[in-house]
Amino acid sequence: MSGEIRGPVRFLFRLPDENIDIRLEGDAEWVGNIREELGLSDAGWLQPLAANAVSLNRSSDAKELDDEVDESEEDLQLDDDTEILPDSEPIDMGPPPDPGRIPVVRRPIGSLDVHAEMAKLGIEIPDKPNAQQLAMDLEGIEEPLPAQGPLVSDPMAEAWLRELMRIVVRKYGLSALALETIEKSSSSLLGDRAGMELDLWLENLFRQGKLVKVHGGDRTGYGPNPKWLDSRM
Repeated sequence: MSGEIRGPVRFLFRLPDENIDIRLEGDAEWVGNIREELGLSDAGWLQPLAANAVSLNRSSDAKELDDEVDESEEDLQLDDDTEILPDSEPIDMGPPPDPGRIPVVRRPIGSLDVHAEMAKLGIEIPDKPNAQQLAMDLEGIEEPLPAQGPLVSDPMAEAWLRELMRIVVRKYGLSALALETIEKSSSSLLGDRAGMELDLWLENLFRQGKLVKVHGGDRTGYGPNPKWLDSRM
């Protein structure tokens, strides 16, 4: 290694268990000769002064050596023949920035038509279904199998609720429905539950981890837990 590194170097070798601590500083050739005499040509830590250290022995305590190097770095003085590269500008940085190529868009706050901008990009805005549409969607599917599980209190009502949530998520892209919409679209399929009774039943499913609850102003909505929605009956 000393043949590859020129100029002043520092060599460190330490065996804490045997109280051996060797430190050499000087020209790389002189340090290399001393290391050969000590039989340490392939061991220790060799560092060009004012440069990054090069590890020669991974088994040595690199952290302690790094700390010692950092503490003594300020005391180093370079010899006259030490080669220092002059500062140079970075290359391959690309063309200089041109602010004139950045489009400036100014509009009054609140004037952005989100739907129109989405239409320009070819993004279809999903229709928000009403209770009547959801009821018609439920009429068009086959009767599901009863839900199963130790916490199921009304197997058919929970099965129909799952079908309703599947329609809401997969057909309309919604994540939840308002309590009133659930009641108007499927109350007859949910054991004729309505009002407070329906809310308490949905709250119980929420506590079981089957539904998620969404608060929006003065209204409360419920959506499916993905794991519950995809689980088999």
